[in-house]
Amino acid sequence: MRTIIDLPEPQIERLREMSDRQGLSRAELVRRAVAEYLARHQGEGSEEAFGLWKKRKTDSLNYQDQLREEWQR
Repeated sequence: MRTIIDLPEPQIERLREMSDRQGLSRAELVRRAVAEYLARHQGEGSEEAFGLWKKRKTDSLNYQDQLREEWQR
């Protein structure tokens, strides 16, 4: 997929320098940077939900049944 992004001139210049030094296109450098960022942040947020019901007194299965009963009305 092609996309357009706006980068500040200093970042473009650094990409140009890295591109020349590594023998890679700027597009390839950006693809690799995005892939690295996504890999590093994969699964974020899942820890926030883990144990969310731990302190609740309500049985989760009973709560689920109550919700399903509401859907039948």
